[in-house]
Amino acid sequence: MAEQVEEPSVRPSDPWRGPKFLTTKHNGSHTWQVIAGSATLGLAVAVGAVLAAGPWDNGQRKAERALAAAADRTGGAHHGRTTPEGPRPAPSAPAVLPALTAAAAAQDPAGLRAALTPLVDAPGLGKKLAASVVDTATGEQLYGHGATTPMTPASTIKIATTTAALSVLGPDHRIATTAALSPDSRTLTLVGGGDPTLAKADLRAMAAEAADALREDGEDGEDPAGPVRLTYDVSRYTGPELHPISPNENIAPVTALMIDEGRLDGSDRGPADRTDDPAGDAARAFAEALEKAGVQVTGAPREARAADEARTVATHRSAPLSALAERTLTNSDNDIAEALARQTAIAKGEKASFAGARRAVTNELKKLQLPVGGAHFADGSGLDRKDRVTPALLTALLARAADPDRPGLRPVLTGLPIAGFSGTLDGRYERDAAGTGLVRAKTGTLRGVNSLAGTVVDRQGRLLAFAFLASGSTSAAGAEPALDALATALAGV
Repeated sequence: MAEQVEEPSVRPSDPWRGPKFLTTKHNGSHTWQVIAGSATLGLAVAVGAVLAAGPWDNGQRKAERALAAAADRTGGAHHGRTTPEGPRPAPSAPAVLPALTAAAAAQDPAGLRAALTPLVDAPGLGKKLAASVVDTATGEQLYGHGATTPMTPASTIKIATTTAALSVLGPDHRIATTAALSPDSRTLTLVGGGDPTLAKADLRAMAAEAADALREDGEDGEDPAGPVRLTYDVSRYTGPELHPISPNENIAPVTALMIDEGRLDGSDRGPADRTDDPAGDAARAFAEALEKAGVQVTGAPREARAADEARTVATHRSAPLSALAERTLTNSDNDIAEALARQTAIAKGEKASFAGARRAVTNELKKLQLPVGGAHFADGSGLDRKDRVTPALLTALLARAADPDRPGLRPVLTGLPIAGFSGTLDGRYERDAAGTGLVRAKTGTLRGVNSLAGTVVDRQGRLLAFAFLASGSTSAAGAEPALDALATALAGV
């Protein structure tokens, strides 16, 4: 039986498709800088601000940059409505920013314990719960309940995966897919760089570039171009392609070349039927695009490495790593998570395999001086039950991402699903629930395992990072409301 995993909403915000509208749900020091980078301010108070700010790179990070550039103005920007003096302030921001100052009162650990203690024994949480709550501005642990106990994290491990990738590669890094032409202009090789978001439209653009290069190499520079043999190169990744739970609708074979994450139903998130030959499918789609661009392709594409002397004639670069990291977290995207783990491995000089990624992520988190004791990164997505992290590690990761001196890690926070608004928390909070718009957290679900890790602003204006990891639950329907209650309680203390 396939592993039970969380099924992301089909309607979260998406940098490729724009914001969604909220509907009523039926399921149940540095602080200003920290909040600007870790919480969508308007989302915390009003639907109107969600629509004004827009998703991800088109909204949150632009709002963050606008705030930093206009410290004497109030709040984030009304995007698309500029004035000679600069962006107009978002209407919700003035009510929020004054509370989020370095002068905010310190959280009382005793009050926190009083609020959480009645909730940690909720029957829905199963046999075991481990928890950690820290003040991101000071790093002080305010609450711990087995905080250093290694637990199966499910998809909350993606917080570690994205942090490591951003730390090593930087938020502006893009994954390149290229087409290389042999010296005799007779063999064209599609070289996979590891971008699981590559689309057919991208291949069409690459085919047009390659066709132009072939025509320039021709005798008269006129159509048709070629003929060429087409090969495809997936050597950038090593090791097994199949995840231990495969075949599974939650992840495609992990290869350096694929289109649309190997999905066969046109979706861009959540479970879906997957191809068993992602690289071959991508190559065949490229061959078709080449033919339409006027290039004669002889024979069927075959797997082969590009020649050392081959020259690049077409290139497509993915969205920036910042956007990929956010999409990974918001939609709990397993394919991008595994790709980011392998990109980290390559950058760290390890083999681009499950084992190489494990070493690379572990070593990078050690470099960031994070508490990795007891951690085991069997994969980058959290689908593997052999994964282990501690709640203390997750809260330390979130606090590090909130560090004003590490702006490159900020997408770890801006990508977290927002309660009642986006991603895997879209349907978990009623519109008028206390935590709606305030809780930002990564969810995790396997059979008998449920987790929630993220951030919330308390009543004193402090940004708290939390991690709640539960195991032995009988159903997600019982565990998720109990986890949400814990996170919501933090907003009220």
